Amino acid sequence: MTTASASDPGVLIVVPARYASSRYPGKPLVALRGADGVARTLIERSWRAATEVAGVARVVVATDDDRIRTHAEGFGAEVVMTSETCRNGTERCAEAHEALGGGYEMVVNLQGDAPLTPPWFVEALIAGLRADAEAEIATPVLRCEGAMLSSLLEDRRNGRVGGTTAVFGVAGQALYFSKEVVPFTGRDYAPAEPTPVFHHVGVYAYRPAALAAYPGWTIGPLETLEGLEQLRFLENGRRIACVEVEARDRQFWELNNPSDVPRLEAMMAEMGMA
Repeated sequence: MTTASASDPGVLIVVPARYASSRYPGKPLVALRGADGVARTLIERSWRAATEVAGVARVVVATDDDRIRTHAEGFGAEVVMTSETCRNGTERCAEAHEALGGGYEMVVNLQGDAPLTPPWFVEALIAGLRADAEAEIATPVLRCEGAMLSSLLEDRRNGRVGGTTAVFGVAGQALYFSKEVVPFTGRDYAPAEPTPVFHHVGVYAYRPAALAAYPGWTIGPLETLEGLEQLRFLENGRRIACVEVEARDRQFWELNNPSDVPRLEAMMAEMGMA
């Protein structure tokens, strides 16, 4: 990590973590065994992923839970305590940024359930927001190959909340995000064949003014139905830049359900990730 200065305010990465998840209570403290056989918690692996991003001024864990705070400080993370009233990770990032005194060029939300996020995803995201003067938030998207699309469709057929998909315009502006698989393709694809479906990677880069405004906006019907925090930006007419990133043979998945634990552990074993 680099160090911020008055002339170069830098990038703040916040790793929000909440213990009392309705869908998966205690998720940040779930242990995942790496290729070396060592088990590390989800929050530690997500924090480690954040610290690998180049050109970042500061990385903090933001939580409202003393168990997560004690654990995170134990593995060396800086922790910012936030209120229990934060309704999602974006609101927690806004509160953490304010608690730290603000002043950063942008704030990155690397969610605490995304330990497989490679550093180049976040580096591309930061560059993408800097390059799009009209965007107030940027988020990465990854083109699905046939195998990934099949996994997403299988989750939906079995009633599991799997990955989120994104659709965007020719200039990269987000049109919609959904837990359903969109767009509809109507055909099958070979495992390695590129598809027109994009997996939304749950990482965000915000301009501070938009992040500060976000908690004051009313939660709209689309955010309520989908349970996707980024839809509040779209429902309030704010531009989100979708930044396409490359997998580079790296597998990616978020931990959404208990059944995802063996899936992530298998991916880490296959990729040789400790």
